[in-house]
Amino acid sequence: MNTPMSLDLTTELQPKSPPLIQKVLVVLAMMTLMGGSLTGVMTYFNLGYSPLFFKQWLSAFLLAAITVMPIGFALMAAISKAAEKLFPNLPSNKRDIGVGILMALIMESGMAFSTSLNNVGLSDGNAFFSAWLRSLVAALPVAIILMTTVSLTVKPKIERFLKS
Repeated sequence: MNTPMSLDLTTELQPKSPPLIQKVLVVLAMMTLMGGSLTGVMTYFNLGYSPLFFKQWLSAFLLAAITVMPIGFALMAAISKAAEKLFPNLPSNKRDIGVGILMALIMESGMAFSTSLNNVGLSDGNAFFSAWLRSLVAALPVAIILMTTVSLTVKPKIERFLKS
């Protein structure tokens, strides 16, 4: 009747880590939002709006999603760590703005390359370079705003979520 019962409150009070599938979905949602909007702007500036726009945009987005974006996520982690080591006394929000602008330049250049490759091809080097430069310049303001906003607001929350 008087069996002692032990309560292990430490395991009950620890928050459970979200399942891996939720973490993957969050990363995919970010890739879709950012990559989709940027490749859309680039496709529009390369080809204009036509009945084939959505097909070309989807093709450009998928190419960027399987090539440029995975590299970008790895680079963002590496650049963030490097910035923390190189500028330990800089406030984190200023460091994050710098990382956001640098990542915007890197990702934008890569996505402009993949989108121009998809939309124009490499057969004419001048046309390809022109399309790449037009894509880069057109989407760079969007990318800088997105990356800076993400670096300051969403990135810290996503990092905490992914680490949990």
